[in-house]
Amino acid sequence: MGDDYLVRIGKLIRDARQHRGWTQSQLADALGTSQSAVNRIERGNQNISLEMIARIGEALDSEIVSLGYAGPMHLRVVGGRRLSGAIDVKTSKNACVALLCGSLLNKGRTVLRRVARIEEVYRLLEVLNSIGVRSRWINEGMDLEIVPPARLDMDAIDAEAARRTRSIIMFLGPLLHRLENFRLPYAGGCDLGTRTIEPHMIALRRFGLDITATEGLYHARVEQMPAPDRPIVLTERGDTVTENALLAAARHDGVTVIRNASSNYMVQDLCFFLEALGVRVDGVGTTTLTVHGVPTIDVDVDYSPSEDPVEAMSLLAAAVVTESELTIRRVPIEFLEIELAVLEEMGLDHDRSTEYTADNGRTRLLDLTVRPSKLEAPIDKIHPMPFPGLNIDNVPFFAAIAAVAQGQTLIHDWVYDNRAIYLTDLNRLGGRLQLLDPHRVLVEGPTRWRAAEMMCPPALRPAVVVLLAMMAAEGTSVLRNVYVINRGYEELAERLNSVGAQIEIFRDI
Repeated sequence: MGDDYLVRIGKLIRDARQHRGWTQSQLADALGTSQSAVNRIERGNQNISLEMIARIGEALDSEIVSLGYAGPMHLRVVGGRRLSGAIDVKTSKNACVALLCGSLLNKGRTVLRRVARIEEVYRLLEVLNSIGVRSRWINEGMDLEIVPPARLDMDAIDAEAARRTRSIIMFLGPLLHRLENFRLPYAGGCDLGTRTIEPHMIALRRFGLDITATEGLYHARVEQMPAPDRPIVLTERGDTVTENALLAAARHDGVTVIRNASSNYMVQDLCFFLEALGVRVDGVGTTTLTVHGVPTIDVDVDYSPSEDPVEAMSLLAAAVVTESELTIRRVPIEFLEIELAVLEEMGLDHDRSTEYTADNGRTRLLDLTVRPSKLEAPIDKIHPMPFPGLNIDNVPFFAAIAAVAQGQTLIHDWVYDNRAIYLTDLNRLGGRLQLLDPHRVLVEGPTRWRAAEMMCPPALRPAVVVLLAMMAAEGTSVLRNVYVINRGYEELAERLNSVGAQIEIFRDI
């Protein structure tokens, strides 16, 4: 490996480590090596094997290099351009991964329409394929067909793929009906601080699931015990914990009541999918779900997940930050009403079309046209709440929006331990964001954006927020190692280019 490549790889490793918030000593401990060795690697003064690069990438949850193609993906953004025209919202990332996990309930053939072609889906498919599930893209790659085996081979599970997605945790609900003992790798995904799985365990213990965690694995054992004889009360109104409880209840031969349930968009889509499998779910859209389970599910099912409200918010923010007129089609308005109400108070100029129904037959859609607006900072702080409140994943986009508004905006991201910290990356692009504590950021606007070269934050939504600010900044910016964006968005750069952005995809190794 040439000296030039060693220096470039070393820089990528250093940037990834710093964005993770680790010291050289912490990375050395994770790799079982010395701090001096890490220092030599980062300075390009030590030969490094592909195996070591892969280990470093896994430790930092960052795609340093990838075998099979020429290294990690970067974006070169020529900013200061106005967007125009219309763009469609893709199907929901979070619904699609829940439905992939839900397909394990079914002995028959499952077809999911217009599945998001994103890295999170690819990782789950790698895991499913490794344990014997057959999947293929059909209808010119638009739809996904899933056929399970008679018996799952959990010993062959692709642990590396599993560790790169937090969605693997939703295998617990369906697998407890198929296996008495199994192991799952620890859940991964975005770097958002400590996120315990204890709420999942509290719910799933009621179905006989016992979990111990050792050496990077969840060891699961299903005990024969009476089914839930009283309502399951979730200790947090989380999306994935609600989905796990639903997946466990779906094949329980009886009635399960789930209280303090999330009623968010991906949970509703999962409920509609379960109904297509023959499982009756009462109370969809409320915090109390009553599941009439069936012991065996063996049907050929065809289901269309609805559009992604967080992607819709991303596109809306792109229009606001770049001062553009843009029509965003197929917006799931039920899950953006609070956000739009806040933006209206800030002065957003927009029009809404007549509502129509999504392909799942249930979700309400409309087309939204956003125009350049003179925004004022909101009087109240921006903070998330469980649905129907402001969506947790939409909070970061208000950092970029607040940065172009007149005045001070307080953003309180109370859910995650450190996601707010990543929003201060906007300061590299000319923003004026003050971190008050790990959960609160004070944003001063308006902002005169400036171009910069940066490493992509290791959290999905803050990473997209940085990209949007680069689109608004005059000059050429570079956003390095955008794997995290590809986890949640399908061809985002290409689609933004279709409405006037200038974003080039490149690799440097």
